[in-house]
Amino acid sequence: MGNNLKITFSLIFVVCFMLFLSFAAVPLYKLFCQVTGYGGTPKIVNVEDKIKISEKKIKIEFNSDVNKKLNWSFKPEQRSIESKIGESVLAFYKAKNNGNESLTGIATYNVLPFEAGQYFNKVDCFCFENQTLQPGEEILLPINFYIDPKILDDPNVKHLNSLVLSYTFFQSDEDLKKISRNNN
Repeated sequence: MGNNLKITFSLIFVVCFMLFLSFAAVPLYKLFCQVTGYGGTPKIVNVEDKIKISEKKIKIEFNSDVNKKLNWSFKPEQRSIESKIGESVLAFYKAKNNGNESLTGIATYNVLPFEAGQYFNKVDCFCFENQTLQPGEEILLPINFYIDPKILDDPNVKHLNSLVLSYTFFQSDEDLKKISRNNN
């Protein structure tokens, strides 16, 4: 009987641990990507860090997408910006709720090519924060960033003359839960 009890508790532990991992995986992966720049995810940095600005310039192109479940328009205010590597850049995206009810969206982002993501340093951004727009409401969403001069020392990406910052807005889980409750 003792072995059966040990096996039962071991299996319960494994199931509970796997359940925990399924919920923790997304936030842990997001944190890992933000810290390391893995998968084209820009790193979050402290604005007080001193950065040496290079004379070499790089073109940053802006892209935007909206998941079809979210009735929003979303586009960059500028198609591209040329900046010195290490120089702080402020850019804007515009979002508009095209629906006739309040909608909450949340944006994710990445940098292409993926290898350059670790050198893209986000100082301030609207990503991963719920944005609620009333019907017909339109807002400007700022992004402040810089390209780390260490990119010039990386033989895999130092040749780059441009990179792409891409954002995608999705309907937030808050809205999806609210819609689900209203439909029941």
